[in-house]
Amino acid sequence: MSTLLLALAAGALVGVTLGALGGGGSILAVPALIYALGFTPVAATTASLVIVVLTSAAALPAHARDGHVRWRTGLLFAAAGAGPALLGGALAARLPPALLTGAFALVAGAAAVRMLRRRPAADDGAPVRPGRAAAAGAGIGAVTGVLGVGGGFLAVPALTGVLGLRMRVAVGTGLVVLTVNGLAALGLRAGTMDTLDWAVVGPFVAAAVLGAWDGKRLAARVSGDVLRRVFAVLLLAVAALMLIDAVV
Repeated sequence: MSTLLLALAAGALVGVTLGALGGGGSILAVPALIYALGFTPVAATTASLVIVVLTSAAALPAHARDGHVRWRTGLLFAAAGAGPALLGGALAARLPPALLTGAFALVAGAAAVRMLRRRPAADDGAPVRPGRAAAAGAGIGAVTGVLGVGGGFLAVPALTGVLGLRMRVAVGTGLVVLTVNGLAALGLRAGTMDTLDWAVVGPFVAAAVLGAWDGKRLAARVSGDVLRRVFAVLLLAVAALMLIDAVV
């Protein structure tokens, strides 16, 4: 299969996952870029940030029109995470590739385990505690900057579990966080962006944006719990393979 077809297929998978689950697709982008498309870990995390920012920004208007974005909460999260994301982006370029891959695998595994656990329904009308929002936002920003991810698999659980937002509102609000944090992390990676293969990244992004619409339709037909469990099992397998690769 040609590189272009691989990029389109991987991008479509990422987009469908984002559309169906409200997040998690970006954590598949890094291993796809490394193992299927031949990117180095540093280049893959940078390319993943580009994919996260563009896909999130493209999806945000539709969620805002549906009233599923709490701008104040999202901007508070983003403000707290922008600095750590900026520092994380600078740190990533200085980390050994094996350490970056291993750290990514551990975060992916933890995210998969969290997704397999049932979470109680949340109330998006609950008041937001600025301190908790700032702490959670800073943590997500740091992970976004270092690993090039931090989509719904981190932001949505934080917005539901820590701040008590309903899932649909958390998904829409999380897109604000991802867009701002991703842009901040890319700020100190401008030098590495020149080395990206845009003939691969461009089609990847385009397929991800289009795939997100199919993911929304899939979510309307299949139980969210079933989708979440299938994705979590896939994520555990990816994390295990990446951890083995980092250690061996």
